[in-house]
Amino acid sequence: MAELKFEITESLGVLAENAKGWTKELNLVSWNEHEPKYDIRDWSPDHSRMGKGVTLTADELAALKEILADIDLDSFE
Repeated sequence: MAELKFEITESLGVLAENAKGWTKELNLVSWNEHEPKYDIRDWSPDHSRMGKGVTLTADELAALKEILADIDLDSFE
């Protein structure tokens, strides 16, 4: 199996942290030396290990932002 190369080029924010110290983060990540994409996933405290996540282009992130802006969070209480 080929080695997966990644570089977090910009940390944009932490969404949550679990009891073991892993954090769910939004970052710009370059995968296998390609153009960085927006990425949401769990990371170990030292960023050496990761969980499954979602990678988005700038256009996909903009579409998600519009969808999220239209959600009434008060209706989920």
